[in-house]
Amino acid sequence: MKKYYLASVFASVLFAGISLATAPTLLAQAAPASSDQITIKDPAEFSAYQNAITQTDPAAKAAASETFLSTYPQSVVKKSVLDGLIDAYMGAKDLVKAADAAKRMLQLDPNNLRAMYLIVAIDKQLASQAAASDPAKQAQLLDDAAAMSQKGLAATKPADVKDEDFKKQKEATDPVFDSAIAYDDIFSKKDFKAAIEQLRAELEATPVEQTKVVPALNDTLTLGDAYTQLTPPDMVNAVWFLARAQAFAPDNFKPVIDKKAKYWYKRYHGSVDGYDAILAQAATSLFPPADFKIKPADTPADIANNVVATTSDLSTLALGDKEFILANASKENADKVWDTIKDKTSEIPGTVIAATASQLQIAVTDDAKQDKKADFTVNMKTPLADKAIPAVGSDVKGLIGTFDSYTQSPAQIILKDGEIQVEKKPVHKPAAGHRKPTA
Repeated sequence: MKKYYLASVFASVLFAGISLATAPTLLAQAAPASSDQITIKDPAEFSAYQNAITQTDPAAKAAASETFLSTYPQSVVKKSVLDGLIDAYMGAKDLVKAADAAKRMLQLDPNNLRAMYLIVAIDKQLASQAAASDPAKQAQLLDDAAAMSQKGLAATKPADVKDEDFKKQKEATDPVFDSAIAYDDIFSKKDFKAAIEQLRAELEATPVEQTKVVPALNDTLTLGDAYTQLTPPDMVNAVWFLARAQAFAPDNFKPVIDKKAKYWYKRYHGSVDGYDAILAQAATSLFPPADFKIKPADTPADIANNVVATTSDLSTLALGDKEFILANASKENADKVWDTIKDKTSEIPGTVIAATASQLQIAVTDDAKQDKKADFTVNMKTPLADKAIPAVGSDVKGLIGTFDSYTQSPAQIILKDGEIQVEKKPVHKPAAGHRKPTA
C-alpha cells in the first residue's frame, strides 16, 4: 500500500507546484530592487549591454546576454545581465539553462534569494517529471533542491537590499524552500514525520488565501497523503487535509481527490457518512480545530459485544454468529454465548483442512473456507478406519460432535466424541402377494 501511494500520489503531482507559467511571476516577487546608478565607460561594452537587455525574443535575448557575459566577464553590469539571462531562459522554457544561469548568479552573489529560489523550483519541477521513469534521478534532484533550500532559509540580507524588500523576498521564497525539503524527506529519506512538520510550517507561514491555490494547495494534498503513510496512519489529519485540497482543487481534479479522501475516511470510519460535512468544514479553515474528531469504525469486539447486549435469547443466534462472538467479544460475553452450546451435540458442516484417524480440523465459516484455515477441531470418539478418513478439501457430511471448549486466540471451537454418521440406505422387501411360486 505505501509503495502504491508514493508512486501514484507524490510522484504524479496533481497540481503543477512550480510550472513554467507561474515561476517567472514568483521570481519577480523575489527579485531584489536596486537604485544604484551603473555607468559603463566603454562604448563597445555599453552597446553590447544595450543589445542584450533590449531584445524581446527570449532566444535572441539569451544569445545576446551569453555573448556579453563571455566578452565582458568582469563587467559592472554582470549581475544585471545574469538576471536578464535567467528571465530569457525561463521565457524560452529551457529549465536546465535557466538553472545554470542561476548557479552562475550565486557565484557572483551567494545570498541571491532569487537564484536559490529558481534552482529549487526547477529541481522540484524536473523531479516531478522524472518520478515515473527515473526514481533515482528524482531522488537526486530532490536532494539537491533540499540542500539549496537549507541555504535559502539561512540566507542573510544583502547590503544593497532594503529590509522591507528582503522581508518580501523571504515571504515569497521560504514556503517553496520548506516544500522542497519536505518532498526530499518523503522520497529520499522516507521520513514522513519530518515531512509533515516541514509542510505544516510552510502552510502556517503562507497567507491563507494563497493556500487555496497552487503551489500551496498541492502541498496541502501532499500533507494529507503524508499522514496516511505514518505508522500507524493518522487518519483524522489525513482526511482533513485531503478534504481541504479537494475543496479548492480545480474541477477536473476534485473527483480524483474525492475518491482518495473517501477511501481513507471509509477505511477509518467504516462508511462515507459524514464526509460531506468535513469537506464543508475544511473549506473554512486551513487547519483542523483542536476538538476535531472522526469516529472510528466499530471494531470486531464492539460489534460482538453489541450483539450480546441487544440479543434477548443468545441461543437463537446462528452458529457463525456464535463463533464470531466467541472469537471477538469480551471473555464475559463470550462465556455467555458458550453456555448456550456447551455439552450440546450438533452436526458440523464444513470443509476438511486436515484429517487423521483421531481428529478432523474443519473450516466452517465462509471466511475460514476462503482462508483455508480451520476454525473447528473435532476429536473423534473412536479412530476412523483409513478408508473412512475424509480427504483434505472435501466437504464432510454427517459429522457430529459435542461442544467441549473454545479459545479466543487463536479462534477455535473444540468438539469431542466426534462421529461421521453414515446415511442408511432403505431396504426394499418384496410386496405381499408376489412370492415366487414353489416348484
